Amino acid sequence: MAQWTSAVGAAQLARLLNSQQERPAGPGTRRPPAYRALADGVRLLVLEGRVPVAARLPAERELALSLSVSRTTVAAAYEALRAEGFLESRRGAGSWTAVPAGNPLPARGLEPLPPEALGSMIDLGCAALPAPEPWLTRAVQGALEELPPYAHTHGDYPAGLPALREMLAERYTARGIPTMPEQIMVTTGAMGAIDAICHLFAGRGERIAVESPSYANILQLMREAGARLVPVAMAEGLAGWDMDRWRQVLRDAAPRLAYVVADFHNPTGALADEDQRRRLVDAARSAGTVLIVDETMSELHLDEGVEMPRPVCGFDPAGSTVITVGSASKAFWAGMRIGWVRAAPDVIRSLVAARAYADLGTPVLEQLAVNWLLSTGGWEQAVDIRRTQARENRDALVTALRRELPGWEYDVPRGGLTLWVRTGGLSGSRLAEVGERVGVRVPSGPRFGVDGAFEGYVRLPFTVGGAVADEAATRLAAAARLVESGANGGADAPRTFVA
Repeated sequence: MAQWTSAVGAAQLARLLNSQQERPAGPGTRRPPAYRALADGVRLLVLEGRVPVAARLPAERELALSLSVSRTTVAAAYEALRAEGFLESRRGAGSWTAVPAGNPLPARGLEPLPPEALGSMIDLGCAALPAPEPWLTRAVQGALEELPPYAHTHGDYPAGLPALREMLAERYTARGIPTMPEQIMVTTGAMGAIDAICHLFAGRGERIAVESPSYANILQLMREAGARLVPVAMAEGLAGWDMDRWRQVLRDAAPRLAYVVADFHNPTGALADEDQRRRLVDAARSAGTVLIVDETMSELHLDEGVEMPRPVCGFDPAGSTVITVGSASKAFWAGMRIGWVRAAPDVIRSLVAARAYADLGTPVLEQLAVNWLLSTGGWEQAVDIRRTQARENRDALVTALRRELPGWEYDVPRGGLTLWVRTGGLSGSRLAEVGERVGVRVPSGPRFGVDGAFEGYVRLPFTVGGAVADEAATRLAAAARLVESGANGGADAPRTFVA
């Protein structure tokens, strides 16, 4: 059986190689041989996630024609990549990208920092803000007033409280997506929703296509469920999805599921446009792939004049292809563990039936609190507070980074909670390690990739502002200087990830 899960065509790889920025050579530096330059180019594409790990590369003759070089040059480049651990080959199966063995990858998600450590550490690991008061307190008080009738029941509502299901259905309908309460299941956060969907649709060994990069905790959830992740590189900058790659992966790998964040993608902040959404739904329908669409960031547009595209489920009127996941955790408060699924009624019935062997149901009091917010107008006012907090924090963080780390590269998103930062060639894993020693906690790029991609990135959330954002950037700059100098790194510690 072949070890690759996707493929990169010769013309596509040639375009990616040609798009790489030339790095100026230092005085007296000689240009590398053609095969070495080609090998370095492919290696950089893998490390930056622009070519996924386990992607089948074109045959030597095909790539040579596309690049207008000799086949000998391509053969020598492939051999160099094999020697360095970035390529594996087998007769009859071709060659596919890899990462070198021996460098353990981050294997866990992004755990919140313990409260006792908050005094000495600036936590940029968790993309979550404090509760938007007074609305949390008011919601809980409103929920307590509504609780007595429910207290006289068993308290188990596997599909969710009928009142909240109806309210959520009405909100989708108001967005132009006709929805019945029978199409809604309330879950324990978005993570609970996606876990239930994965267990229903994708058994161990099933392929799940994921954006590359993608949300770290979801990737880890899918790994632990036994899924085979098929990464699909995002378009450059904030341009959303690369639809040519998506069509190719869905056609060639035929994944059972695909997980996407169309609205202010985590971690890049990209917003997929309506044409991309329509084309992805069409491609998934043709391939028989079910799309899990994560809408947890959809209400966090931060700039004036942002026109939100139609929801992805709006391009699937029959409801056979798209399953939508929402949550109160990002738009309201992470401590409010209420999520929901919108899907076809038969899918909801299957998810509800399977819940008897999982968590039985979602806490009633929290459901009543969210329902109170949605029914009183408190939700909109709370989300306005959240947008203001995130916008001010984003602007403060970007200003501080431009001052302290002018060589780092990023596109400033118009919504969401995260900034995806290229660290000027420094190892994101080393920055994360050294950062904790200087008092700033930051997740490294490989947490958001599959099998070692994005070593040259970190994710920075919009969770601190003002003087704290300034201090965070100062500490990151100190960590960067230590990584660059190799201080306390040991003889084998990687300082940079490119030659």
